[in-house]
Amino acid sequence: MAMERVSELAKERPVVIFSKSSCCMCHTIKTLFREFGVNPMVHELDEIPIGSEIEQALSKLGCSNNPTLPVVFIGGELLGGTNAVMSLHLNCSLIPMLLRVGAMWV
Repeated sequence: MAMERVSELAKERPVVIFSKSSCCMCHTIKTLFREFGVNPMVHELDEIPIGSEIEQALSKLGCSNNPTLPVVFIGGELLGGTNAVMSLHLNCSLIPMLLRVGAMWV
């Protein structure tokens, strides 16, 4: 059930972030996207009733981040966590990806 819900939520917008409101790395990733002009759909797992179920489902998807959050989906596809986002950003691949899925405009 939670896995299906994750799949549905991941397709809500071009960029979907699963986060916790108290997580500093989550805050950093949300800020990065917002500075690009992206308006991500953010699900704060510590503020929703099924947050812990969703977090468990995300870990089963192979999100072996440490910590497990944030988890970012772009274009409905799992991108990964902080390391994946920052790696793409540092090699100049993140912005073209965001443009391709319509998450930002030039």
